[in-house]
Amino acid sequence: MKCPNCGHIETKVIDSRYVGVSDTIRRRRMCPECKARFTTRENRELSMPRIVKRSGLRSQFYEEKLRMGIARAVEKRDIESTQIERLIKLVCEQIVARSESDEISSSTIGDIVLEYLKQLDEVAYIRFASVYRSFASIESFQNLVSDLQKDKESQELS
Repeated sequence: MKCPNCGHIETKVIDSRYVGVSDTIRRRRMCPECKARFTTRENRELSMPRIVKRSGLRSQFYEEKLRMGIARAVEKRDIESTQIERLIKLVCEQIVARSESDEISSSTIGDIVLEYLKQLDEVAYIRFASVYRSFASIESFQNLVSDLQKDKESQELS
């Protein structure tokens, strides 16, 4: 790591720590040349697969699109930003884990998001599902709500 103070190429790591729930590593470094100390942060980089849309078109994965869709679903709900970031992180990890040959269908991504939203907040789950599944009638919406109620009742019994 290049020293930001003097430009010396080699620096020494003094301390390393994981930061919060993220996969970020905070490193304190010292330059042996000028003795300056500074902090760097390292993040794990996921190699995201290409998205195969319903139409058959392929596109690049954009985390920002995922973030916006989830943000719309949880809007005006009592959900902390740390919970949302954790959900996005978990969804991205599942996308990488479930992708086959560097591609994943958009419907699989939607299912992954629904899995996590169902655990996080029922209203956000229903909001996301109503857009993702493109409800054409009130009956399909009622079916989703009744399925959610059945799942909740079965969890309470066990």
